[in-house]
Amino acid sequence: MKKYKMMSLAVLLLIFTAGAFTNTLQAQNKSAKVLKESKEAKTFFIKTDASMKNLFNNSYGYVIFPNIGKGAFIAGGAGGRGTVYEKGKAIGTAKMVQVTIGLQAGGQAYREVIFFENKDALDRFKGDKLEFSGQASAVAVKSGASANAKYNDGVVVFTQERGGLMLEASIGGQKFNYKPF
Repeated sequence: MKKYKMMSLAVLLLIFTAGAFTNTLQAQNKSAKVLKESKEAKTFFIKTDASMKNLFNNSYGYVIFPNIGKGAFIAGGAGGRGTVYEKGKAIGTAKMVQVTIGLQAGGQAYREVIFFENKDALDRFKGDKLEFSGQASAVAVKSGASANAKYNDGVVVFTQERGGLMLEASIGGQKFNYKPF
């Protein structure tokens, strides 16, 4: 009987370890995929607006969300995952969630990059203290759009449409969650 209990415990431990290992690998694969997509999105941002390269090179940090999905019919929501950079080096991942209400219908996908002017602005983001309300605005990326961009409270935001159609007159906000590597 004692031998049976030990064997059962060993099997359970093996199953638990295998499950934990699989979950860790999946999380690593997801982070690696988001990191790769973030690098590709950075290339697209710079290709669309070459002057954006200065922001990438000179900002204290930035977060790139390579693919944000958005959908709505009266009430709406959006979400995506991205990579956080400090002084050009990837330091973690981020999750963005957006909720909106108003006259809206449709769906779209877009990229978003948020630049941080200084350490304080990036620290606010990393402390999950950065939220955008309905008054925050993002600049749609097109050639030369970033040349005259101004930081507002230490941040400047750019978006780039990937596809879809969204009609809206709504209010809402974005909330972010940072997780270091």
